[in-house]
Amino acid sequence: MTDATPPHKRRVRYSGTHPRQFEDKYKELDPVRHAAEIDKVMQRGQTPAGMHRSICVDEILAILNPQPDETGLDVTLGFGGHTQTLLPRVLPGGRMFGMDVDPIELPRTTARLRALGFDEAVLTTHRSNFSELATLLPQAGGGFDFVLADLGVSSMQIDNPSRGFSFRADGPLDLRLDPTSGQSASELLLTVTRHALRDLLTDNADEPFAVPLAAALQGQYLQTTVQLADLVRSTMDATYKRSMPAEERLTETKKVLQRTFQALRIEVNDEFGVLDTLLAALPACLRPGGRVAILSFHSGEDRRVKKAFQTGERNGTYLRVAPDPLRASFEERRANPRSTSAKLRWAVRA
Repeated sequence: MTDATPPHKRRVRYSGTHPRQFEDKYKELDPVRHAAEIDKVMQRGQTPAGMHRSICVDEILAILNPQPDETGLDVTLGFGGHTQTLLPRVLPGGRMFGMDVDPIELPRTTARLRALGFDEAVLTTHRSNFSELATLLPQAGGGFDFVLADLGVSSMQIDNPSRGFSFRADGPLDLRLDPTSGQSASELLLTVTRHALRDLLTDNADEPFAVPLAAALQGQYLQTTVQLADLVRSTMDATYKRSMPAEERLTETKKVLQRTFQALRIEVNDEFGVLDTLLAALPACLRPGGRVAILSFHSGEDRRVKKAFQTGERNGTYLRVAPDPLRASFEERRANPRSTSAKLRWAVRA
């Protein structure tokens, strides 16, 4: 007779106060059991693993000014932080819609918001790209009282190596918000022409070393983020002047890595294209007096939002628009460094 009882497996020890590997941060990944640990991480100005800290929450609440009985839409639901703050303000009588293209994070966020008491009567979530917001109009009674778009990539996506969004840890070279659709960054580098790669590095990230990078990366079979990062580093080592101090080389190479990953991510997700579609569709989706707030993190995104809003104000589509972008407060930037590059613009439908 055999013993079917599985052998006891000892729990992996929490590797110090600052574990490096995403998988080792099990306390951060279990906020219910380890709330104190989460608080410590946030007090250090960091974002706990598997979480996302919403940016400019107070400013967005002031702009959108949600009221009871209104209908709102968050086209980039993400971790659900903004929606969680907006929802109570439309009750009683109102409701919120949430959209997100990420098939991995959307179910988790929906479950999290349901656990907070927001049932299907007040919160409806859809897995779709925000360029398709007009498809929700029949369910929303023909229009929304306010719309929010946070164009940043969520921390849950950036920090998880299995998503392949960062060069800080090894993972598949993917970079897609929806890994079930479209072409991965690895596939893109195999098929893109050198001139097209040079152009996307320039257009998507203002990369000053686009020419040598395109020559080095185009046609390469790179499966992981570390393989791409190593090739970028070796390319920059060969490109920099020998007289450049080693510390300066490291700093500049890190910036090149950030811009390269950003450019490829924008390309594989067609982020500028879907933003243009969103901006064109927004006026028809807002009720008269409807408010829209868009949080961007890239100069190319901000230029598009600014131009669309200004054009709408000139032709009478929008009654008022933000004269200048709002930025996160000093206190928020200190508490959450990822808010530093954020720009918030708003418009009010005529």
